[in-house]
Amino acid sequence: MPKQSAPKELDAIAPKLVEVTNEVLFNDIWERPGLSPRDRSLVTVSVLAALYRSEQLPYHLSVALQNGLSVDELSEAITHLAFYAGWPNAMTAINQLKKITDEHDA
Repeated sequence: MPKQSAPKELDAIAPKLVEVTNEVLFNDIWERPGLSPRDRSLVTVSVLAALYRSEQLPYHLSVALQNGLSVDELSEAITHLAFYAGWPNAMTAINQLKKITDEHDA
């Protein structure tokens, strides 16, 4: 999988945020050996969906697919979290997953 990084266009307005995102989050936290990238993606997608962070979710759904999670596994996780995080959050997440898979299939 290609190395993750903050969007380069944000560097002009928030260089420190981009630096911390790249150095701490992506180069340290995501690289720690305690969880696989696949497991980190499952946790990240679940939390983003549960907290209705719909701006970040599409990017991390794509990363999750690249990290080895299947569409069926992501769908099952989203279905499961509907009962804990709320139906609207799950429906938003599943619609975003469908959009991503439709784009990959096209």
